[in-house]
Amino acid sequence: MAMIPPEPQRWLILAAVMLAFLPVVLDMTILHVAVPSLAQSLKATSTEVLWIIDIYPLLMAGLLVPMGTLADRVGKRRVLLLGSAVFGLASLLAALSPTPAMLVGARALLALGGAMIMPSVLGIIRATFEDPQERAMALGIWGLVGSAGAAIGPLVGGALLEHFWWGSVFLINVPLIAVVLPVAYALLPRAEATGDADWRPGQAALLIMGLMACVYGIKALVADAIPTPLIVPILLLGIGLLYAFARAQLKAPRPMLDLTLFAHPALVAGIAMALCVMGALAGVELTLAMELQYVLDKTPLQAGLFMMPIMAAAALGGPLAGHLAHRFGLRRIATSSLAISAASLAMLSILGFESGLTAQALLTTLGLALSIGLTASSIAIMGAVDPRQGGAAGALEATAYELGTGLGITLFGVFMSKLFQRTITLPAHLDPALAKQASLSISDSYVVAAELPPGQADLVIAAAKAAFTATHSLVLGAAAAVLGALTLVVHGLLRSPRAGETSGQMHR
Repeated sequence: MAMIPPEPQRWLILAAVMLAFLPVVLDMTILHVAVPSLAQSLKATSTEVLWIIDIYPLLMAGLLVPMGTLADRVGKRRVLLLGSAVFGLASLLAALSPTPAMLVGARALLALGGAMIMPSVLGIIRATFEDPQERAMALGIWGLVGSAGAAIGPLVGGALLEHFWWGSVFLINVPLIAVVLPVAYALLPRAEATGDADWRPGQAALLIMGLMACVYGIKALVADAIPTPLIVPILLLGIGLLYAFARAQLKAPRPMLDLTLFAHPALVAGIAMALCVMGALAGVELTLAMELQYVLDKTPLQAGLFMMPIMAAAALGGPLAGHLAHRFGLRRIATSSLAISAASLAMLSILGFESGLTAQALLTTLGLALSIGLTASSIAIMGAVDPRQGGAAGALEATAYELGTGLGITLFGVFMSKLFQRTITLPAHLDPALAKQASLSISDSYVVAAELPPGQADLVIAAAKAAFTATHSLVLGAAAAVLGALTLVVHGLLRSPRAGETSGQMHR
């Protein structure tokens, strides 16, 4: 069992890991307001834009469990420092990318660095804070940093794009990492308890390739990107690789991932919440950022300011969740936050973002409720495991976050694209090849419009705006339905007697 450090030291350790965590969460949202500028500067297609956005969470999803287990085995401090250095280098490469392909590659390297940082951060918190109430507070602060980083991401991105090129949204990570490395090196304890998991590169490769194959297969199936006869073998390959990985873990005396963790209902509930909430949130944020700039003609900075209520309220939800869960019970707080989130999204789907103060109020409520729900998922997960398994549990949670983000962006993006194609009515005299490209997405419409004379360009943009506005309410309604169903699932899981085994009275 890890020795509990003196109280002043434990909060300094928390401050150090929060500083390391900040660049990762900034990178999750800062790109959203840069998508229109990036797509037009690099002349990226809608497919390339989706890959630029979601290669980061999808690849990270496969890397998190191996990196979390490695952190438990060799030391979370060492893995966090190395991951921060990789993240800084990848940010520099992303900022200087001249083509969409190179940017996708740089984002993949960012995923490697982020996958080393995230489970290490949660594992260090679990090992440092043994008292459940203090741990809930620490996880609330972790949620605060995550939400605050996500909150200022669009605002910082918008401010940068007012004065610099799109690469500045990545370049800003470099000075942050330059501060993170010496501070984390100095403050994080060199002596720490490690687990005895058997970290094998071959098993890690099975997990990474299995997850990537399954996610890519789902993505291709939904997007109709490749012929269906090719999708089935990809999905079967992914399932087969994951099955082989699971069998290897069950047979191993010291498994890389202890699958018995899934016997805890609280952990399962937490993972389900993280997966679905992040999927809905990522899809809504992307849709909102695009509508504000493409349809409502706001600048990147104005879009970032408009998105502040949902992010600022989310920044308050993390610390509040720890206090509320301790006082009223995790089950009540988790289910209430999900139900309120679903209701807020349903109202937004009806009223739209043009409803002024009403939209701002609904976005504020949504941000607060989602943040409380996400922090509740962390409390459930980290309270269900031994400190020596903190890296692995943190990796499972972060995997759910990244899978939710990646699949949310993909599903929302494809859903919007399909509806957009069916809704848009382009000028009859437009060249067929250009009309086909313009009907793919609203960003493609703007790319096509840039090549047309002013009169034709105005008609194409007007048609694109009308089509996008007609489809966004369906997307928000779908997100509301997902969170509504999740409310019932989590209510049932946290009612189980075993849900309270390790977290005491927090699971009422």
